[in-house]
Amino acid sequence: MNREEIIARAQDYIANETDSFFSDEVKSLLQKGDWKELEDRFYRNLEFGTGGLRGVIGGGFNRMNTLVVTRATQGLCDYLKEQFPSKPLSACIAYDSRRKSKEFSLATALVFAANGIKAYLFSSLRPTPELSYAIRMLGADTGVVVTASHNPPQYNGYKAYWNDGSQVVPPHDTGIIEKVLKVRTVNLVSEAGARAKGLLVNIDKEIDDAYVAMVKSHLQRPELFARLGKSVNIVYTPLHGTGAMLFERIMGDLGLNVLTVPEQREPDGEFPTVSYPNPEESAALAMAIALGKKTHADVVMATDPDADRLGIAVPNGTGGFTLVTGNQLGVLHLDYIALTLKELDKMPSRPAAIRSVVTTEFQTAIAENHGIASFECLTGFKWIADLMRRFERETYDFIYATEESYGHLIEQEVRDKDGISAAALTAEMTLYWRSKGKSLLDRLEDLYREYGYYEEKGLSFYFEGEQGMQIMKGIMSSYRKEPPQSFGGLAVIRTRDIQAGVERDKDGKQRRVDLPQSDVIQWRLEDGTLLTVRPSGTEPKIKYYVLCHGQGGELSLSKKMTQDKIALIEADIRTVVDSHRK
Repeated sequence: MNREEIIARAQDYIANETDSFFSDEVKSLLQKGDWKELEDRFYRNLEFGTGGLRGVIGGGFNRMNTLVVTRATQGLCDYLKEQFPSKPLSACIAYDSRRKSKEFSLATALVFAANGIKAYLFSSLRPTPELSYAIRMLGADTGVVVTASHNPPQYNGYKAYWNDGSQVVPPHDTGIIEKVLKVRTVNLVSEAGARAKGLLVNIDKEIDDAYVAMVKSHLQRPELFARLGKSVNIVYTPLHGTGAMLFERIMGDLGLNVLTVPEQREPDGEFPTVSYPNPEESAALAMAIALGKKTHADVVMATDPDADRLGIAVPNGTGGFTLVTGNQLGVLHLDYIALTLKELDKMPSRPAAIRSVVTTEFQTAIAENHGIASFECLTGFKWIADLMRRFERETYDFIYATEESYGHLIEQEVRDKDGISAAALTAEMTLYWRSKGKSLLDRLEDLYREYGYYEEKGLSFYFEGEQGMQIMKGIMSSYRKEPPQSFGGLAVIRTRDIQAGVERDKDGKQRRVDLPQSDVIQWRLEDGTLLTVRPSGTEPKIKYYVLCHGQGGELSLSKKMTQDKIALIEADIRTVVDSHRK
């Protein structure tokens, strides 16, 4: 992008941005002649990815700011009116603890109101799963949550939801974007004007109470809480986000002892005690684990800032705590749900579970062992919700969904991952295995002995800016032009290119891939290992996922062989990535 184009786009932005905080930023950059920064802010518009809009907070079309948020909302309004021309429309809006979240949520609500769409706005910050629940409970036509989930503090985001409480999927996502790109004028109304017309209404307690009751209704063994609840100590951290209010309330109602990390309990968009508020990262749980050791906790739990993800750590018998991965927790959940439904004679006639294409295949093995249909989908819980819609037409009975990035769902009343209900299930599961004389780690070891050892590893490589996007495109293009023949010394026997919609065997046979198009390539290796690569839809990085299944035999030996194999595959991946960085 040349300098004249940058100036023109910057001036267009300044002329239309209503928040001087952001427009003044761009004016200052122009005055300083900071062309590198300006190019990064204007070389593209933020686009909907797997989770909607997400970007660094600041002025510019490639940033999260009031203009980008209100234009997205105006486009959403235009699309809704086109889809439902004669229906009174309504929307639910929630927000988390991040910088500018409250301001962005109010701006969103006022655009809805200015377009004659009744806006139900939470009066204070709430978890993302509660937003999904509210849409379904109130019969709203759409919803928005302002959050950047587990990203660093400089990020914020905007997730758009459809009338079934799920994030938008095709054709609605592209339809909304087409409308957003055509927006030239945003309809606005004052907060007082919107409230006077009944087009802006606050919601809080009535949704909270119903959501809490719903979560508790999905627990299967209330007698465990009555009998053993007081014997289990939980240390919890909301990582300065939205989770504490509902987590503490539900666990308290269940009679469990919860100690919340005091330094991380209050909402704070600066996330002052962590560099990255992500329960996938061990550093994010460091304070909680330290408190867990001090208080002899039975389980440590953490939710991310919008409380849709759950991470846990459990005592390992040697005085420390072991972090349980998202894949492992999903396996433990599905195993427990299946055992419980069978034991209580509540297994539905056509049970179904869902996992993303990069989630452990251990899930499939457990599902099939219990007579549960196992479905796969693209990464992102909007695709899980899409399958749940299909189940309603095809009479499958949904029982569980998960993806490796610490997302879990046990209920149908929410159509997004839910860290709060997953925590309640995890507490029940902990009590159950304690009643059997086992810890969660003991049960995991039992499953490895029964099914064989599974290990998964994710690798992320960051590429910032326009040049970074080109590097990631180059990596994906090189894989397609010259398909790899092996990784880590293991031959590729099958390649699945989800963007092309084709799966090819090494002998040239090919078949159609029954998944929506997405920039994802998967390789099946001769030993059964599955390797996946995809650019992230929400962050400037390319991600690899290695899913390995160790052979039978002695468990410690199987673990070592699997880990050695992953190390060799990782070395080959890094060689390719490094060659594109040069």
